[in-house]
Amino acid sequence: MVSIGYFLSCEEFGPRELVGQARLAADAGFERLWISDHFHPWLDAQGQSPFVWSVIGALSEAVDLPVTTAVTCPTVRIHPAVLAQASATAAVQTGGRFTLGVGSGEALNEHILGDAWPEADVRLEMLAEAVEVIRLLHSGGRHSHRGRHYTVENARVYTLPDQPPPIAVSAFGPKAAEVAARIGDGFVSVNPDAELLARYREAGGTGPAQGGFKVCHAPTEEQGRAIAHRTWPNEGLPGELAQVLPEPEHFAQASTLVTRDMLTQPVGPDPRPYVDAVRAFTDAGFDQVHVAQIGPHQEEFFRFWQNEVAPRL
Repeated sequence: MVSIGYFLSCEEFGPRELVGQARLAADAGFERLWISDHFHPWLDAQGQSPFVWSVIGALSEAVDLPVTTAVTCPTVRIHPAVLAQASATAAVQTGGRFTLGVGSGEALNEHILGDAWPEADVRLEMLAEAVEVIRLLHSGGRHSHRGRHYTVENARVYTLPDQPPPIAVSAFGPKAAEVAARIGDGFVSVNPDAELLARYREAGGTGPAQGGFKVCHAPTEEQGRAIAHRTWPNEGLPGELAQVLPEPEHFAQASTLVTRDMLTQPVGPDPRPYVDAVRAFTDAGFDQVHVAQIGPHQEEFFRFWQNEVAPRL
């Protein structure tokens, strides 16, 4: 049975708003939470970017829903040893209901300390070693590691959950899907790509497949499309741009090429596109689907979902 979750967007909302949305999501019947992990928003129009680990601590006290980071980059901006400690604490705080979602990252967030942004194959190599370091420190005891990309010297994470948190891996292409199958406990994607998920399964991936998408419930379809286009036009950018553009200003410049008609997420008051979007993921074989509401109509969205969308699912 597919589990439906809510996707908390740290790029658009501050920490208090995110915790409030989590409570609304729980009350509306959502079963789990995704939360993004960024240093910058993609666009200044989105306007926020709180530190995700602080927000997760607040979420653990506000709701009892499972939480997954969608996704954390453990390779450049934050050393994987530090993320081993952060994710272990999150797992303790949530009573074991935390999954560390990881990915190979975006220059937007990872360039801030002046590090070079490597090509895709190197990023995947770094991701695999970072996950190795995190699992090593999650196993308990004191450890050292000297690899190609990371060094850990006599480190021990003292605050550990009873079981290490699962690590789900994001993938946007076949090679990344194979890496996810090799190093991860689950698969993460924002596209209902049945072929990519099949590649993950064929490569030996057995963990749950998590998907997510954005919507904009509004009084009219026109209003919803206008809000989505004003706030999240970067959703329409093709290819690897999201991984290589380094600043929100560059995303704003590239997004001038995205028209309203190019955005395909469900908008407006009709529940059918929302149902169809969920079914696209379930038909592709996903086990969990997460939905994010763009814009100001948050309380209206949760009522709409509970009363109009959920019964049709």
